[in-house]
Amino acid sequence: MSDDDSDGYEVEDPGLAPDDPMRAFLPTSFGKKSKKANIAAQIDRSRRPTGNAPGHAVDASRSPKAKSKSGSDSDSDSDDSDDSDDEDEFPTSHEMVVKTHDRAVTSVSLDPAGGRMVSGSIDCTVKLHDFSSMTPTTIRAFRSVDPYEKKASAAGADAHPINHVEFSPSGNVILCVAAHPQAKILSRDGDVIADFVKGDMYLRDMHNTKGHISEITTGTWHPTERNLCVTAGTDSTLRIWDINNKRSQKEVIVFKSKAAGAAGRTRMTAVAWGSPMQGGNNVLVSAAYDGTLVMWSGNGPFSRPAAEIRDAHKPNTWTGGIDISSDGRMVITRGGDDLIKLWDTRKFREPLVTVEHLSTSNQYNMTNIRYSPNSTSIITGSVTGHLHILNPGNLQPEFVTPITPGSPLITVDWHPKINQIITGSANGESRVLYNPTMSTRGAVDVMSRAPKKRHIDDNPEFTTDQSLGLSGESIITPGAMGGSRKAGVTGTGRSKDPRRPQVQLQTPFMRSQPDEKHISENIPLSKMLHEDPREALLKYAEVAKKDPMFTNAWKDTQPVTQYADASDGEDDGPDKKRVKR
Repeated sequence: MSDDDSDGYEVEDPGLAPDDPMRAFLPTSFGKKSKKANIAAQIDRSRRPTGNAPGHAVDASRSPKAKSKSGSDSDSDSDDSDDSDDEDEFPTSHEMVVKTHDRAVTSVSLDPAGGRMVSGSIDCTVKLHDFSSMTPTTIRAFRSVDPYEKKASAAGADAHPINHVEFSPSGNVILCVAAHPQAKILSRDGDVIADFVKGDMYLRDMHNTKGHISEITTGTWHPTERNLCVTAGTDSTLRIWDINNKRSQKEVIVFKSKAAGAAGRTRMTAVAWGSPMQGGNNVLVSAAYDGTLVMWSGNGPFSRPAAEIRDAHKPNTWTGGIDISSDGRMVITRGGDDLIKLWDTRKFREPLVTVEHLSTSNQYNMTNIRYSPNSTSIITGSVTGHLHILNPGNLQPEFVTPITPGSPLITVDWHPKINQIITGSANGESRVLYNPTMSTRGAVDVMSRAPKKRHIDDNPEFTTDQSLGLSGESIITPGAMGGSRKAGVTGTGRSKDPRRPQVQLQTPFMRSQPDEKHISENIPLSKMLHEDPREALLKYAEVAKKDPMFTNAWKDTQPVTQYADASDGEDDGPDKKRVKR
């Protein structure tokens, strides 16, 4: 071989035609190939249709974008500028779709940091989503729980739909309200921390019950106290709870309905608890099924309301949406009578503004309405699946955009820190609206990550049991499960090992009886069961002698009983009665 021949090498080309399909499977290069995600293309694919929805009237005179343009709306250049102004005005230019529920999403909430989302649905489940672990191809919940599954199975009834879920102001726990008399407190990971007690349904006076006696409709957290929350029930009461004491409510507010034929009771449909940002008194506002709007002082006392408006909305219609502005002065309500009304807490008599807005309360009672973080806008959904952003002064729509056309938009929320809007619709979809330039973290981080290659083993819903954490294809050895018969133990509970202590059988009677730890933690004064009653009474013997409670009036004039000093056995004692012979 000559030197000229050794300078280059010829690679044999397979004898394939240029249009042969086999060429698609042949490698074009060797070595490890690095794939870089096109972040700009990923975010651009999540862009939504811009501009206002057709067929919806928009108040151009009050819209901020109308002030910046000259007034030539006919040409196409001004239309393009309008769309760009809307994108700069509200974080609605892009969206991230979260399809995790099987039925309508009734409530959504984000923690104060904006890193975790919780959603509740009519399918009776609560889904937990973590933005830090999601990618554009793995948008799913990391855990799905049914908080009321055991109660429904024990009662032999169907599961309970979730009415409301909300993160606490500290973000450590979640308030969960379902169609059940007992509300629950969940941890950030979905574990049940507290289960509030159910009241005695046979008591007539609601002041004497320790909890709700019928279904709870909604609830919310105290604006400043991290351990206090309030729930509204169909038993005509609002109950304030301390999450550290689940055996009884801290305060009970009984609403006396004045409607004819209501017998003093009605259903409480919505509640809001607001605190002015610059300081001042808290405000607690609630709506009733008889159309009444009631306001209390948020710090108490709650013996009587501070103001009450009868027929604020049409009686026997469900007012499901209510919210308080950040300054604590304005209250917005959305009723089942197809009306949205604006109220002033300083003149709580007549509505300032009333506009028509088609209600979804006949289908979904949980339809809400919310103020923006700085109270410069009001957001709500519609029956047609559009998001309406209203002017807080005249309640005219500033921006209307379709979210789930043809499917009602039930719940909305606007997070103040990450500046993103979360929606829940009747088709089971939750959507996070954002703007890459205005919003931070949340959906922006998710859509900026490299997509993960999909594999069935990556989705825990398909491969693991959510309650046990076991793979669906795993082989379980008999006796290895904690709930089954223990390994090395016979059916009678006796161990095969004679040195092993006997395992006590769990009879049905023992399963229904509370243990000693449960009694000591949940029943007041239960420690007195182990105290000697005679010793307990003798502790107060000296106090009763010095300061008698019932004979104190004649303590100085009470005669002293005289007894003989001698005993019966002494000779010099009194003569005994002679025995008759």
